[in-house]
Amino acid sequence: MTRRQLLRSIALSAAPMLLKGAELTPRQRVNKVLRGQTPDRTPYSFWYHFLDESRSGDDHAKTTLEFHKKFHTDLVKVMSDYPYPKPSGDWFDLKFTPTPFPQQLRALSLIREGLADRAHFVETLFNPSNVAEKLSSKEAAAQLKAEKPQRYLDALEIIAKSQAEHARKAVALGTSGIFLSIANSADPDYQKFSEPFDRMILDAVQSAPLNILHIHGDHIDLNRFYKGWTAAGINYSIHGTKIPFETTRKNYSGLLVGGWDEANFKKLSDAELKSQAGAAKREAGSKLILAGGCSVPNDTTDAELMRVVT
Repeated sequence: MTRRQLLRSIALSAAPMLLKGAELTPRQRVNKVLRGQTPDRTPYSFWYHFLDESRSGDDHAKTTLEFHKKFHTDLVKVMSDYPYPKPSGDWFDLKFTPTPFPQQLRALSLIREGLADRAHFVETLFNPSNVAEKLSSKEAAAQLKAEKPQRYLDALEIIAKSQAEHARKAVALGTSGIFLSIANSADPDYQKFSEPFDRMILDAVQSAPLNILHIHGDHIDLNRFYKGWTAAGINYSIHGTKIPFETTRKNYSGLLVGGWDEANFKKLSDAELKSQAGAAKREAGSKLILAGGCSVPNDTTDAELMRVVT
């Protein structure tokens, strides 16, 4: 059996991914909530970093498909730990790179094949300001922004154009959209130094049905994202930010992704997990995918994750 055939068999061996009492495939279930309809049960997902950045795209695809098979997730969030390519000189001495993550594209191709159209999968990208910090450091990026703001903006634009091209290729390979992580939404200068580039990436794949904004961190500004973005949904930590879905739903009619306390997931009792899920359903309504507000801890055990598997 070839590696390609093996990856396909991993997903197909999970069929039926329809657990007892379920009537729909994961894709059908998510499609219903996107339309504001009531599915057979609330779709759910969760994720953590597989730390596959030193492994091949084939291995990353295998890890992702096995995780999906084991936990029957309704939405497959493809983790993206491959680093953005560093220049040989200063970190901001960048050139447009049409394929910044070749191994990730390889993984996406195999994941599409393995899922066999039974589930939506989305590609994770970190917004350009976060990429800039990873290429240098928070201090170095902040220094360039303060001392040479146009040079900083130029670097972000190159990163954004490269990531936009990656996003187009990801959607062409079958992903349902981009899961864009925005870690600096509360910055006073977000509108100038980040928003144009974050929009550039999303707008490159605006026709994708399942673009999701991940508003990262405990200190966020959700007001920026309620209107005017080419995204179907928002994911954020209701427990870290203390902003319940009830508050968000008053201002936002799109898909909400979250509900569980990701930071304390391992410590929560079964009753607490059930209570959090119930609150999310009541407050978010039908347009909900239950999930953490971010990654659950990387050392979360299979038994701990299985507690919320429907």
